[in-house]
Amino acid sequence: MFPALALADYLGMMGHHVHIATDRRGLRFIPASSPYAVHTLAADTLRAGVLGKIMGLLWLMFGVVQALFLLLKTRPAAVVGFGGYPSFPAVMAAHILRIPVVLHEANAVLGAANRFLARGAVAVALSHATDDWTLSIPYIVTGNPVRQDIVALTAHPYPLMMGDIHVLVVGGSLGAAVFADIIPAALLHLPEALRRRVRLVQQISAERHQAVQAVYDQAGIRAELAPFFTDMPDRIAACHLFIGRSGATTVAELAVAGRPAIFIPYPHHADQQQLKNTAMLVQAGAAWAYPERDLHPDQLTAQLQVLIENPDILLRAANAAKGCGQPDATAHLAHIVTGATK
Repeated sequence: MFPALALADYLGMMGHHVHIATDRRGLRFIPASSPYAVHTLAADTLRAGVLGKIMGLLWLMFGVVQALFLLLKTRPAAVVGFGGYPSFPAVMAAHILRIPVVLHEANAVLGAANRFLARGAVAVALSHATDDWTLSIPYIVTGNPVRQDIVALTAHPYPLMMGDIHVLVVGGSLGAAVFADIIPAALLHLPEALRRRVRLVQQISAERHQAVQAVYDQAGIRAELAPFFTDMPDRIAACHLFIGRSGATTVAELAVAGRPAIFIPYPHHADQQQLKNTAMLVQAGAAWAYPERDLHPDQLTAQLQVLIENPDILLRAANAAKGCGQPDATAHLAHIVTGATK
């Protein structure tokens, strides 16, 4: 949803009239102040088992019927799909009605929906080059669109470490054990002198807030904990180090902002897309990635100690991250979309 909203904002600034179609899950990412017409379509994944697949397919087909009526009513010049089953109904309906389709793949691995829908697309835009591309369809590497308040961070230089290190931890609002347990344990085992230099901002579930706060109090770590932060661009700008999942939007935002990261990829995707999302930044020296199933607090403790004691490593990583950033991705994709309508 975040790349879609970034593109919608840019197209709106260009003077185009934008509609957004998603499923019920996607609605929660759309701000209440959104200026766009928002439409909810039926969509579901194909679940395990024969019955689960049949029910998912029927629900998707119902969404396609809804989308056909929507597209016949709104008559869009183009339809842009951002992958995942919520994109399937509108893109499939566009194929049926022969409306130009542009697809965008945020992850380093092509998702099943985009792979299926790509054959009828005018163009497929990728966040970065991938060896997973197996279809003979025109594709362009545009980068991953990020919101303008993140693009604005390109003007904010990496903050110099004047003794304290500001760490931003994101990904624990749903109570993931790796963030609520392993990270506090890793910080607790730092030498006392280093613990007192840590300034921590961490996303944490309300249920785990008190227990995690107690660990940080014991460790002498000044921490701000909350289930959600509404000012993430400011938090990213102020941090020396990010720790969290490696979703496509997160990786793209950190690269554009030029902030080093320790990634703990979500381990339960069949195609390991989050692990593959980290490859570009890790290879560039901008990030470190730890598979969750093998992660022990001692590994993070050792990594954090090295980074706190050697701020030059973080500065080099920040510069490497910025070198990987693609702040013009939204504009690039927008011009592909408008070109597809001609």
